[in-house]
Amino acid sequence: MKALIPITAFAILTIASARDGVAADAAPNWSHHCASCHGKDGKGDTVMGEKLGVKDYHDAKVQMAFSDAEMERAIKEGVKTNSKETMKPFGSKLSNADIKALVAYIRSFKK
Repeated sequence: MKALIPITAFAILTIASARDGVAADAAPNWSHHCASCHGKDGKGDTVMGEKLGVKDYHDAKVQMAFSDAEMERAIKEGVKTNSKETMKPFGSKLSNADIKALVAYIRSFKK
């Protein structure tokens, strides 16, 4: 009986990891939640992106200016500039796996 506990725990973790991997396809989330401001290609050259001063994620200096944790927090909690919301929070709409996948997707824009 005691031998079943570690096996069961391992099985649960394996299933949870597999599920997170399925949730981690970032392209549809990017298109649905991010592209209207950040652009389909992450350059930020949309009307709204230019209005908000969105950064070009292809620029290595822009990418180096923030950590993955900072990016995750911005996606979860949103962004405020001078007490004005410039990016709405997505923490209630996206799972942690989805948010991590978006961060990796954003990092893939860097040249």
